[in-house]
Amino acid sequence: MTAAAGKQPNFLRRAALALALVAMTLGAAAQAPRRQEMRQAPQAASEVVLSFAPVVKKAQPAVVNVYASRVEKRPRGSRFQDPFLDQFFGAAPGGQSARSLGSGVLVDASGLVVTNFHVIENMTDVKVALADKREFDADIVLRDQRTDIAVLRLKGGGEFPVIELGDSDAIEVGDIALAIGDPFGVGQTVTQGIVSALARTQGGISESGFFIQTDAAINPGNSGGALVDIKGRLIGVNSAIYSQTGSSVGIGFAIPVNIVRVVVAAAKNGQKLRRPWLGASLQAVTREIAESLGVDRASGALVTEVVKDGPADKAGLKGGDLILSVDEQAVDTPESVGYRLSTKPIGGLASLTVSRAGKPLTLKLPLQPAAEIPARDPVKLRGASPFAGATVVNLSPAVIEDMSIQGVSEGVVITEVEEGSAAAAVNFQKGDVVLSVNDVKVRSTRDLERIAVGRRGYWKLEIGRGGEVMTTVLGG
Repeated sequence: MTAAAGKQPNFLRRAALALALVAMTLGAAAQAPRRQEMRQAPQAASEVVLSFAPVVKKAQPAVVNVYASRVEKRPRGSRFQDPFLDQFFGAAPGGQSARSLGSGVLVDASGLVVTNFHVIENMTDVKVALADKREFDADIVLRDQRTDIAVLRLKGGGEFPVIELGDSDAIEVGDIALAIGDPFGVGQTVTQGIVSALARTQGGISESGFFIQTDAAINPGNSGGALVDIKGRLIGVNSAIYSQTGSSVGIGFAIPVNIVRVVVAAAKNGQKLRRPWLGASLQAVTREIAESLGVDRASGALVTEVVKDGPADKAGLKGGDLILSVDEQAVDTPESVGYRLSTKPIGGLASLTVSRAGKPLTLKLPLQPAAEIPARDPVKLRGASPFAGATVVNLSPAVIEDMSIQGVSEGVVITEVEEGSAAAAVNFQKGDVVLSVNDVKVRSTRDLERIAVGRRGYWKLEIGRGGEVMTTVLGG
């Protein structure tokens, strides 16, 4: 027994080793299929669970390509031409064809298309190509430079695919966003990113100054295209990019759909777009201003001037008031005040929360359009002056808003320039504000009509354009 007892541990050890080897072999055999299975390609569409294809299929049919063109004409040999004009007014070679390429979005089954104002600005012929390759001529129904939105109507009728409109106030930073458009004219393209920021103010794009920022790639040709959410609903119209190269660097801007909705409603009803007018001048709040007002952060919009008998005056708003919200929507800048008002229809009241002398106050603002005071009183100028062939109207709050006039509040504004006229030779443009002629202030259309008569040895002109005021002298 002693011998037997002495051999038993060796046997057990050999048995245990054998069992361990079998277990290791079986374990490796069991794991091999699993590792192989992980490397297999999906065997069916149902296995591809992470895809934006359903979103694209829903939205893409309503995204279109927009082609616009015009032929520029400039008379030659005018005695009013001056080298300075090419610097200030910009030379335009006669007979040169100008073209524009962009994108758009179908928002109504009758054929209403939303695009950017800058895509069709000054264009006369517009064509639209649908995602299904059909092409249509289009009429320009509404142009709104202030929001950088234009509305087209396809000729030919029919039931067109449309996109569902979302709510740009419901989106949040970090939400997934898809941009659909025609970058560089290569064909309809979809890019994906997120909502990078909200309420961005990007000067030079439009006066609304209130944009959705996204890192979804947006390039030239995407303008007017769709920015959609994860459910395929339109949340913005792509408008511009921040870039030093002209290509996407991940900073794109879209006009919120809640602004687009207002413009489309006006176009559907065949009405002129009218926005509520605040009737006050606003200033951004700096840290120093915030401290002087007794508030704890540099936010809101400071009232610097109130127009007598305007909506702000009627509401009881005063210079020095700090606007904090509009209808309980917080506002951080003057631009955000304008945005909140522009999404509201004319009529009724808006609730303004303001801080006055450090104390909160609620005021009711009448939602009224900008005043037509003075009356426009259009005049078409004739005779031997450089203004011959131009039509001008008086400057009023309504005209300033309609034509997006910047930097001036007096003078008369050019609304039309006749082809082949002296005014066309000088290259006056729609929106130019005539401030003075030969050092005489121009306060009305009749003033300019009296001043701009007869031949003179020279014409000294003070003109406002794009927020700048410049002076030039033309030979008579």
